[in-house]
Amino acid sequence: MKVQRTIPPTAAPLKWVDLVNGFRGLLSKGSYAKRLEAELRQSFDVPHVFCVSSGKAALALILLALRELSNRNQVVIPAYTCFSVPSSIAKAGLEIVPCDIDPLNFDFNYSDLKKKVTNDTLCVLAVHLFGIPADLDRIQKICVETDTFVVEDAAQAMGGQLNGKMLGTISDIGFYSLGRGKNITCGSAGIIVTDNDLIGAALTRHHATMEESSFAEDLKNLLQLSLMSFFIRPSFYWLPAAMPFLKLGQTFFYKDFPVHKLSGRRAALLQNWRDRLAKSNHVREKNSLELSNNIGNRDSTERCIPYLRLPILVQDRKTRDLIYARSQAKGLGLSLMYPTAVNEIEELKTAFSGQVFPGAKKVAETLLTFPTHHLLTDADKKAICDLLTSTASIEIPQVAISASEPV
Repeated sequence: MKVQRTIPPTAAPLKWVDLVNGFRGLLSKGSYAKRLEAELRQSFDVPHVFCVSSGKAALALILLALRELSNRNQVVIPAYTCFSVPSSIAKAGLEIVPCDIDPLNFDFNYSDLKKKVTNDTLCVLAVHLFGIPADLDRIQKICVETDTFVVEDAAQAMGGQLNGKMLGTISDIGFYSLGRGKNITCGSAGIIVTDNDLIGAALTRHHATMEESSFAEDLKNLLQLSLMSFFIRPSFYWLPAAMPFLKLGQTFFYKDFPVHKLSGRRAALLQNWRDRLAKSNHVREKNSLELSNNIGNRDSTERCIPYLRLPILVQDRKTRDLIYARSQAKGLGLSLMYPTAVNEIEELKTAFSGQVFPGAKKVAETLLTFPTHHLLTDADKKAICDLLTSTASIEIPQVAISASEPV
């Protein structure tokens, strides 16, 4: 166990006053959830908002609602994405259809997407990975030909914008995650937003039958958040990082998970969410730009994205693993992200036998991400960039479309 300053790969701002609000919420019968939903409707300018127990739960609920409106059963997703995405599709009992990606922007390989969208496609999941906007205009043009829904996975992009519109609100329906490593957090929660009245009515029917998370679950969540708020600090993060049983940074495919309403008790943790989100995204934007510039990407046009983590691609797996090992030794917070493409997930790979996704495979083997959160100091940023100076080839994935400034 090495005692040293250790930067967490990701961290959401959480102050003692937020925890106090959480403990008050445990003891109160206040309508925090209804208040939160009203604030979200106003801030995101949508008529329908539903708060649930996690981002995975949000996507599973969306798919159940869309399935009620269509007899189709295929969901097209990027072949490299968070494992929670295929977990949610499996939870909803639908068919996962991976589509290859362009490694230089994490968006779909559009030649492949045109082949994957058919009359059996229920929806296409447009993923704003790390906060990088997907090309929604292009996706929608493909989907309109087959009357296919477009779902925005803005789990890592809450507060980001595309051409003046909030990510998550541009297509038929979208969702955000408030997990521990996201832009803001209450431990675990998901938010669904839509301006489609038909989808909103289907969601209302499903949401009305759901139970809230229990008092015991909310108490456990709050205690975990309290511990996290202390040990997430770089002065102390070395301790949980040295405990393998905590499985920090590991990626799992969940065969099952709870789908609950967000309780008022947990919603109490989000009473000042707008201020927290704005500050978090401002810091992420600033740190991302500085890191990007300092590793030689001065011509980047993506200067206004609040990257959840700043992604880079190196020339091969060996180089990636070397940089990552050096980062771990120095406690610099670089991370590897999802270990495989979707078709190579152990629980799923037999279903995709013989299928290849070269773009997704390249990303899985060569991607590193830098922390961008509020706990990063100038010295941390310099140390991270210095670590990259001996690397011969670095690529920073570029957004394929112009993105306007975030909130």
